[in-house]
Amino acid sequence: MNIKHIIESQQFKVPRIMELFERTNAMKKIVARGGTLDYQSKILATLFYSPSTRTRFSFESAMYRLGGKVLSTENAREFSSEIKDERLEDTIRIINNYCDVIVLRHHETGGARRAASVSNVPIINAGDGSGGQHPTQALLDLYTIHQECHTIDGLSVAFIGALDNGRTARSLAYLLSKFDRVKLYFIAPKELQMKQDILDHLDEHEISYELTNTTKNIIEKVDILYVTRIDRERLQKKNVNLEEYNITPSILKRLKKNARILHPLPRSVEISSEVDSDPRAAYFRQAENGLYLRMALLSMLFDGE
Repeated sequence: MNIKHIIESQQFKVPRIMELFERTNAMKKIVARGGTLDYQSKILATLFYSPSTRTRFSFESAMYRLGGKVLSTENAREFSSEIKDERLEDTIRIINNYCDVIVLRHHETGGARRAASVSNVPIINAGDGSGGQHPTQALLDLYTIHQECHTIDGLSVAFIGALDNGRTARSLAYLLSKFDRVKLYFIAPKELQMKQDILDHLDEHEISYELTNTTKNIIEKVDILYVTRIDRERLQKKNVNLEEYNITPSILKRLKKNARILHPLPRSVEISSEVDSDPRAAYFRQAENGLYLRMALLSMLFDGE
């Protein structure tokens, strides 16, 4: 089935994911030789109602590497007609006239789906709302796991941090549920634990998972640590020891030699800078992979595949 819009992780099936990974590998080679001009007639618009330097730059760089052009706004809530109460749907209808694809980050959950319902050009969800989705981040996360571990089937993955509204963790959990024999651990303070809709999805697909508020007896078991931030102001109990969720050199001693640490970035104190030099720290390689994977996604959309 051809991809029209990229709205959520659930729309990708395993054969399409593996096809995307093959194309991503090809994009690495294209970048190494200086890019391509194959898509020089194409224009990408990045419409960001919430700021995100990494995601926006990644998509814009991907478009330039493909030979295309970019229209960009980073804070559309202040610098677009939304300040005059223009509806998102009207904005999308207008921007359709100026570009061939729209990368949208919206402050409301479901914003990308609303945009796709009226758009004649592809909409790519670059993160919507609090607790929505971020499918391209999840795809690059999954690609990184595949590159680092050479498989996805049979892996144990621990998600650590604020998981309830975490777009990246939620989206990646959906993707991992498509593979065989995966085991998921959700490590978070009780009030920030993964929401029931994701757990129901995992139950439906017979994916094994555990909920816990501690890393004890978990770190030693996992192949992937997927770390996210915790904002203390969101905690009802202010005496929660957040250091329990930080990745430090002492945690590395308990981690498998072939395990990997991922983080969607930006980070704060949840991963010590001392961890960066460890070969198991894959988060900067993960960020680099975002360029290649987004090039692959854009090319698939342009090619009508």
